[in-house]
Amino acid sequence: MIKNIVNDLGSRTVKLCNDFGRFGVFAIDVFAVMFSTKLKMKKVLEQIIYIGIKSLSIVILVGCAVGAVLATQSYIGLERFSGTQFIGPIVFISMVREFGPIFAAIMVIGRAGSAITAEIGTMRITEQIDALQTLCINTHQYLVVPRVVAGTIILPLLSLFCSVFGIIAGYIVSVYLLGINGEVYQETIRTHTELFDIVNGLIKAVVFGLLFSLISTYKGYITRGGAKGVGIATTQSVVFANVTIVVTDWILGSLMLK
Repeated sequence: MIKNIVNDLGSRTVKLCNDFGRFGVFAIDVFAVMFSTKLKMKKVLEQIIYIGIKSLSIVILVGCAVGAVLATQSYIGLERFSGTQFIGPIVFISMVREFGPIFAAIMVIGRAGSAITAEIGTMRITEQIDALQTLCINTHQYLVVPRVVAGTIILPLLSLFCSVFGIIAGYIVSVYLLGINGEVYQETIRTHTELFDIVNGLIKAVVFGLLFSLISTYKGYITRGGAKGVGIATTQSVVFANVTIVVTDWILGSLMLK
């Protein structure tokens, strides 16, 4: 029994290492193509619209909800210590450093990342990618690079929108529902926040955009097994991207403590 457990653990570990290795090779190939060939700007703009503009409404909605909840829960905790004047900086710092980037990434992964995987996966199982390669078209340049560039560019902007509307929602809840003085809310933000807080969130958003777009395109690119395989690849793409984003968020947060 112990031997079977060890064998199973070993096989899973080897498979995991192989998966990481294949993903690493894929990422290196994508970067090599990105910096050695001409960027297809028309396709990048199409993906920016698809990934970013069409995700804007849901990102703003989530940002407002998170900001409102954050203000309410901060009030409950701070009221016990007579510190409700600090709700403003708590909402601001939490949104720009943490919740803005990560919730924007999660929403984009669910809406656009899954669709990217399904689209490229369908092209793989219907042999459209093989046909492009037969025509001597670089499939990384044609399919992958525009999506990776667009995701990396647009996610910081979505993160800013999420953060701004979250801060506004926090202000409305704090001032008009919880009775916090509006001038105090704004003044404590100016006093207790720094430009690095915003830079911190933007750095996270750039990394999240790069990671989710690479994972989404990779899972679609290696899809096998017909329609069922597309479904499996799409599910794995969303799960792996979200887990990667959360782990990376912790790592970056630890590295950028200040």
